Amino acid sequence: MKILSGIQPSGQLHIGNYLGMMLPMIRRMHNSDLYAFIVNLHALTTVHDRERLEQDTMNAAMDFMALGLEPENCIFWVQSDVPEVVELSWILSTVTPMGLLERCHSYKDKVAKGIAASHGLFAYPMLMAADILIYQADQVPVGKDQKQHLEVTRDIAIKFNNTFGETFVLPEPVIDDNVATIPGVDGQKMSKSYGNTINIFQDAKSLKKSVMAIKTDSAAVDAPKDPAKCNLFNIYKFFAPAGRLQEVKDLYINGGAAYGLIKLELVDILWEFFRAARDERDRLAEDPAHVREILKRGAEQARTKASTTLNLVRERIGLHY
Repeated sequence: MKILSGIQPSGQLHIGNYLGMMLPMIRRMHNSDLYAFIVNLHALTTVHDRERLEQDTMNAAMDFMALGLEPENCIFWVQSDVPEVVELSWILSTVTPMGLLERCHSYKDKVAKGIAASHGLFAYPMLMAADILIYQADQVPVGKDQKQHLEVTRDIAIKFNNTFGETFVLPEPVIDDNVATIPGVDGQKMSKSYGNTINIFQDAKSLKKSVMAIKTDSAAVDAPKDPAKCNLFNIYKFFAPAGRLQEVKDLYINGGAAYGLIKLELVDILWEFFRAARDERDRLAEDPAHVREILKRGAEQARTKASTTLNLVRERIGLHY
């Protein structure tokens, strides 16, 4: 089973990234053919600062490894180090109906949030399709918001296969309903674009500030509350120990849930939960050359896989002569 997914280096990684994509990938390391990469070409849709993109790319790689990704048990690389994917993206674009891209809600949502409209932002699903299809991925762990893009990828693959002959595997999205959408501190989907994140590798003071900013209602402490509708509880539940989680859930249902105290408890839980990862992250940061070497080796492996598919595509469409 070939499993693939990527993380965008457009800012500090947050607990939504961890729960939605990184943890599912890490859990599949030892029983799958795993492909994990840093999608820095996608980040160009919002990041136009050279130094920031370079640093965020390295940070994302170190974060992923610190959280448990083992490069020796997967292929781990940076997207831009495999130029074959850009060529495939162009080839796929020549068989992709405009209407397919025009229906994608992600572009409209991001523009509505103030992100500058560009061809790159509009054609984002095109490059994502190339990322997936060039490695012939069977499954792609994604958040709920990316499901439509996976459907677009499948549609593009079907169109190509029907036009030129069987070439691409049709990938399946893997969406854990329990973490399909991680709420941000304001109740919207947690996203770097929305500025509503709880970052993984921030200092204790910043972590406390982020958690204390989680939006809650004005219900009295003694009033019964529905935990499923509480933004705070819907973050807390992913990290609290099972026994304590049930106690807090009972406080919601029966009355007695004090939001301020639960927030302070969540600060302590998150700080301890990621303690080992912070230590490993510090160790990796001391030797960036070693991290670059890991990514270089991963890119070499990825290019070998990508070239096999691209050569087949070029033969199918008549670019070999």
